[in-house]
Amino acid sequence: MSPELISILVLVVVFVIATTRSVNMGALAFAAAFGVGTLVADLDADGIFAGFPGDLFVVLVGVTYLFAIARANGTTDWLVHAAVRLMRGRVALIPWVMFALTGALTAIGAVSPAAVAIVAPIALSFATRYSISPLLMGTMVVHGAQAGGFSPISIYGSIVNGIVEREKLPGSEIGLFLASLVANLLIAAVLFAVLGGRKLWARGAAAPEDGGVPGKGGTGSTGTGADANAGTGAGTGGTAPAAVAVRPDQETGGAEGTGIRLTPARIATLAALVALVVAVLGFDLDAGLTAVTLAVVLSTAWPDDSRRAVGEIAWSTVLLICGVLTYVGVLEEMGTITWAGEGVGGIGVPLLAAVLLCYIGAIVSAFASSVGIMGALIPLAVPFLAQGEIGAVGMVAALAVSATVVDVSPFSTNGALVLAAAPDVDRDRFFRQLMIYGGIVVAAVPVLAWLVLVVPGFG
Repeated sequence: MSPELISILVLVVVFVIATTRSVNMGALAFAAAFGVGTLVADLDADGIFAGFPGDLFVVLVGVTYLFAIARANGTTDWLVHAAVRLMRGRVALIPWVMFALTGALTAIGAVSPAAVAIVAPIALSFATRYSISPLLMGTMVVHGAQAGGFSPISIYGSIVNGIVEREKLPGSEIGLFLASLVANLLIAAVLFAVLGGRKLWARGAAAPEDGGVPGKGGTGSTGTGADANAGTGAGTGGTAPAAVAVRPDQETGGAEGTGIRLTPARIATLAALVALVVAVLGFDLDAGLTAVTLAVVLSTAWPDDSRRAVGEIAWSTVLLICGVLTYVGVLEEMGTITWAGEGVGGIGVPLLAAVLLCYIGAIVSAFASSVGIMGALIPLAVPFLAQGEIGAVGMVAALAVSATVVDVSPFSTNGALVLAAAPDVDRDRFFRQLMIYGGIVVAAVPVLAWLVLVVPGFG
């Protein structure tokens, strides 16, 4: 049995054990990386740790630390109330506003994980407060980021268009952008309909004075949070979030009209959030390191508010994601990813090879870098694209869509950020929901992208 096949079978075993024995998959993956890396790939510790996602570790820790402080001092409460007031209480608009916001950020040049890191914690705070399915809200944020992710001036778009140019393939910058935009918009519309969007419209407007909590007298309320989440399959454990307890600095009908006053700590936290956006988007600074720095400054100034924040960092999620990605790094180091891609590229039937490459892109990208896998697969597609039987523009667009819509997977950077940012949810349940949804996307989207973009022969 080849080393590459052994490494894939071990990955399957890791999934099975984690699913059936409730063992943290990240811990299992670290053990698998050690075993396969040492015994099969002949790697030393440095070779194994080469795949450890240090940048993602810092992003997960830093962003969840900063927003844990924001939750502790009531800043997220203030943001939720203020934003709903601006939308005149139309709770059903909230998921679409978050979709549009992340899409706009990535379209103008934000890296997708940076946009998700900024928007997801606020979006999921809305979900908790207004009994919106966290699965709906989290996936709308991620799909919004991917909807704008291939604009001609975006990071993803620039990279993919550069690869196409380097490989001397026909390309269409606008076609690539529209393919991703339309695909993610359609997926978002389906999610909104399936995960409770129609009930959100029926709920009507929530009164900002009561925080819009279902059952507390908000205009158009459906009664109870459990009713609001019924049938969505993605509620927060079957109970509605309770009304926020009134702090000494909170009063109904406050000066901002949100019911919660701005305190110095909240003003400083809002400034920190704005600084995070400016630093990441305006100066291209690392989101994780910036968030950690801002969190430390706030903790130093207001230690009482921040004392519990470190304990609220999603450490189990950090272990899970870092372990799995370390094992994927071992697979890349020993050539398993390239081996699988070359095996598919050697198939003599171009259309079959095309759909298999889309599936490989989706499966691998669910655990690794979307841009990295596109950088590997587009060159692998060159030989059969040169035969002229497959349109290059459609093939590149199908690979791009297949490799990025799966970022909702909890093992990808975006999915991990959503999982880590969700407050007051059963994280094990939410993880399973994201994993199941990610599996559905991996199974369905590549073949649909192939049918719509590749089979007609665009380009």
